[in-house]
Amino acid sequence: MNGLIRISLFILFAVCFSCEDMGWITDCSECTSNEPREGFLIIKLTGNVSPVLVNVYEGEIEDSVLYAFASITGEKYTPGINLNKKYTVTATYNIDNKTYIAVDSAIPKVKYTEDQCENPCYFIYDRVIDLRIKYTAE
Repeated sequence: MNGLIRISLFILFAVCFSCEDMGWITDCSECTSNEPREGFLIIKLTGNVSPVLVNVYEGEIEDSVLYAFASITGEKYTPGINLNKKYTVTATYNIDNKTYIAVDSAIPKVKYTEDQCENPCYFIYDRVIDLRIKYTAE
């Protein structure tokens, strides 16, 4: 019985504190009445850095299928993508003559909700990729 309680608590914590957006909370301003076939990634970058080279790969980075690339000076990059596919993104920063590469991936998906907004609608979730540099080596 004690083991069952521990397993239940572990599952509860894993669901509540997981990093992945499961589409449970809906931003109704981004809802549409028609099911989207395409969307865009929201890639967060560290601002106030010389241009950041961003590479978007379709699938795993090891597959080397370059989908899009850009040199960005702002804090956000939003390339258009197809839904229900995995995208791996790299951001290459050059700070104080040192190179830092941040890597993350996402699989943007569509979810339909009937009761979270005023009207039934579709929304895209799991599309935010945070590639901001938290700290640099001294």
